[in-house]
Amino acid sequence: MAGMDAFLHRLDPDMVVVTATGDGERAGCLVGFSSQCSIEPVRFVVWLSEVNRTYRVARGAGLLAVHLLGRHQLALAEIFGGETGDEVDKFRRVRWRPGHSGAAVLEDAEAWFVGRITGRVPGGDHVGFVLDPVEWGGREPSGTPLLRLGDARAIRPGHPVEPPGD
Repeated sequence: MAGMDAFLHRLDPDMVVVTATGDGERAGCLVGFSSQCSIEPVRFVVWLSEVNRTYRVARGAGLLAVHLLGRHQLALAEIFGGETGDEVDKFRRVRWRPGHSGAAVLEDAEAWFVGRITGRVPGGDHVGFVLDPVEWGGREPSGTPLLRLGDARAIRPGHPVEPPGD
């Protein structure tokens, strides 16, 4: 492994589950690319793969919900990372409730927020959804380590990693 691949392999970001509700559909996926992107006003960005069903639902959504998982919640991460909503209703297998304006909030997440989509930014094979937080919640911080990329590396993506070729 050399060059940029070696640099990227050293990163171990927090993983989040992003849920989208729009046009009468619900979807969710495990996301490794996300970050606060503004201090004032507070903004957060999540990057969704263009080949992912959650991206397709998010295009018609006004809000997204972002969830932090604990390291011990690998089974929940596997549902959202190792299954595709094109074949499975992930929400039948988890505890969730409607949040702000019907956003799908996972009840077992360590922490979560619902954000209004204020912008979309193309970025290669992912699109960044810039979010303005409008509702949030979660458990009291317990010192539980958060799920990180290194914890989730064994999850095989439920959707193709790359767009189909011509």
